Amino acid sequence: MTRQTFARALKLGALALAIGFMAASAQAQQPAAKGPPPSAAQVQLAKDIIDASGAARAFDPVVPSVMQQAYGGFVQQNPDLQKQLLETMNTLRPDYEKRQPELVNIMAQTYAAHFTEAELKELLTFYRSPTGKKLTTELPVVLEESFTKARDWGSKLSTEIQGRVREEMKKKGFTI
Repeated sequence: MTRQTFARALKLGALALAIGFMAASAQAQQPAAKGPPPSAAQVQLAKDIIDASGAARAFDPVVPSVMQQAYGGFVQQNPDLQKQLLETMNTLRPDYEKRQPELVNIMAQTYAAHFTEAELKELLTFYRSPTGKKLTTELPVVLEESFTKARDWGSKLSTEIQGRVREEMKKKGFTI
């Protein structure tokens, strides 16, 4: 894996975590879903949607990112163990990567709790359509470009705001 690919994976992992935390925060503010638990058919449809939409791939960088954070914490505690820690992390990584289906199950239960079986079928039909497949392929690029452009816009806005505040403060006799 090249350094650029690794950096991109970490950025996407961070994005996925951020989206997950925002979604969890929003979910915590919402009342729990009422009604009967989702049926097995709903859960299976949700899993099919997750597969077709590529949603699970967005979380692929999570395990490496969490392991990197743990490694960093251990290295801070004992820098002399870097090599041994890295070997241990590399040995353990496959065990934790095998746990990805747990996340898919969590996601499937959540989808199934919020959509009816008919709605899940419609979503699956969409994600299997040419447009749905294109969305799945293009979405990471679209999001990355959007975030870059939003960051640039925010930087320009910050510069503009700072200039205006300086002007207004100067009118009041203050120099900042």
